[in-house]
Amino acid sequence: MQHAIAKIFSAELEGIGAQPIEVEVDINIGLASFTIVGLADKAVSEARERVSSAIKNSGAKPPTRENRKIVVNLAPADVKKNGSQYDLAIALGYLAASNQMRPFDASGALFVGELGLSGDVRGVPGIFNICQMASDEGFETVFIPYDNRHEAALARGITILPIKRLREAIDYLEGTIKITPNQTGDFEPEAAMTTIDISEIRGQETAKRALLVAAAGGHNIFFSGPPGTGKTMLAQTLVSILPPLSLEEAVEATRVHSAAGLLLGKRYVASRPFRAPHHTASLASVVGGGQNPRPGEVSLAHRGVLFLDELPEFHRDVLEALRQPLEGGVVVVARAKRTLSFPSRCLLVAASNPCPCGYYGDHEKECVCTAFEVARYQKKISGPLLDRIDLHVWVDRIRAADLKKDLDERESDRLREAVIGARARARERFASAARPILSNADMTSKDVERYVRRTPGAHALAEKMLDAGKLSARGYFKLLKVAQTIADLEEAPMVEERHVAEALSYRSRVGA
Repeated sequence: MQHAIAKIFSAELEGIGAQPIEVEVDINIGLASFTIVGLADKAVSEARERVSSAIKNSGAKPPTRENRKIVVNLAPADVKKNGSQYDLAIALGYLAASNQMRPFDASGALFVGELGLSGDVRGVPGIFNICQMASDEGFETVFIPYDNRHEAALARGITILPIKRLREAIDYLEGTIKITPNQTGDFEPEAAMTTIDISEIRGQETAKRALLVAAAGGHNIFFSGPPGTGKTMLAQTLVSILPPLSLEEAVEATRVHSAAGLLLGKRYVASRPFRAPHHTASLASVVGGGQNPRPGEVSLAHRGVLFLDELPEFHRDVLEALRQPLEGGVVVVARAKRTLSFPSRCLLVAASNPCPCGYYGDHEKECVCTAFEVARYQKKISGPLLDRIDLHVWVDRIRAADLKKDLDERESDRLREAVIGARARARERFASAARPILSNADMTSKDVERYVRRTPGAHALAEKMLDAGKLSARGYFKLLKVAQTIADLEEAPMVEERHVAEALSYRSRVGA
C-alpha cells in the first residue's frame, strides 16, 4: 500500500493569542509504533489512545490493526504543545496518510477539537482566539467542536464549521454531506451580573460619591473602616453603575475568558466581569502564570472589576505582584523560551479593616489592639501598592436615621447616566490621542500634562501638596486624573481648585 505524508493544520494557544501548528503524519512499514514528536505535553501524548479508539468507532481501521510505524510531527518543533485540541487534526491526518479517505485539500483549513473514545468531538478552550488567529493568518475555514459554536459568534472573516463527531468531519471532507456554517451574531451588551444595586445602599453618601468618581474615571478605590459598615456591599454595587461594554471591550474580555476555558456554552462576555478571589488565592491564580501560563483573576477582570476583600490577609507576594498590572494594565509572564502578555486593565476595589480587631479609628467602639499590632497589620499593605490606588475612603457606621430613609430606585440609573456622560466627555478629549485612551485613569503622566487643563488655583494647590511631601510624583499625577474626572462629572471646562480639593479628600485615612 502506498502511503504519503499528510499535512493538516491545528493551533496552539499562546497566552490570549494563538499560533498555527502543522500536523504532519507519516506511515511506514515496520515495528508497530505510534509516536508524537514536537515538544508535546502529557495531554498531547495521550492523544494516541483517544485517536485510535475514535477512528475504530468511526468505522475506519485504527493505527493498532497492522504493523505500521506512525510518526506524528507537530511543527514548529521548538514550540511547546499543550492540550487536547490536536486530536481531530491527528485523526484526519492519519486517515489521509493511510489512504482511508478520498484526497482533500486541507491547505486553507484549520482543525481543532478533542476526541472522545466513541468519536465524539469535545469542546476545548480558546476557540475564539483560534478563530481570530485563523482569520488573520489567511485561513478560509476552521473546524471547531459543536459545543464551542456559541463562542465563535463574534469571529469575522472566516467560515466556521461546528462538528459533533469525527465521522461527520470525514463525510464532509469527502463531499458526501454538508455542514451548515456557524452563524455569526451581533454584539448585544447585557447588564452586569450583580445581585446588589447601589440604590439598595442606605446612607454612605461619601462612599457612593467615591464610587461614582471611580466608575466615571476608571480609578482604583480602597475602602477602610470598622466591620459591618457595608464595605463589601459597596464594592459589589460598583458594576451596577458602570457603562455597558463596548464591542471593542467585549472582544478583549472574550479573548481572556476564552483562553481560560470559561466560555463553554456562552457566546461572548456580554457584561462587565466581576471577580472576587479569596484571600488565600495563590500568586498564579490571582496574577496569572503557572506551568502552562493562564490568565489570572486580574486578567479575568479585564474591563471589569477586581474585588479584593480583606486586603491585608492576601499573601505578601500576591499584593506586590499586583503593582505592575495596576500601573501598566498588563501582566507579563516570562518563561525561558517565551514571554506572554495578559491584559489587566481592570478597576480594583479593595476593602480592609483598619486593625486586627477592626475598630481602630471607630468612634463608637474602642480598639483593643496595641499600637504595635495596628502598625504591623497596616504595614501588610505596602506604600507603593497604596500609592497605585487613586481613591482612599473611610467608611463610617450607618446611623439609624439613614436606615429609615426611603430607597431611591432610580439612583443607579442616574449615576450610570452620569458615568456615561463623563466618559463620553473624556473620549472626546482624547479623540486626537495617538493611542486609545478609554478613561482618565488610562492617562500617562505625559497625557496628564497635555490634556488636563487647570486653573492657576488648581495648579498651585496640587504643587503645594507635592512640595509638602503629602504626595509622591505618582500620587501627584493620580490626583490630577481624579480631579479631571470630578470636573467631567460637573461638565466643567477646566479643573478648578475645588476639584483638586475633593480629589485630595480621597486619601487614605489609615496608612496614608
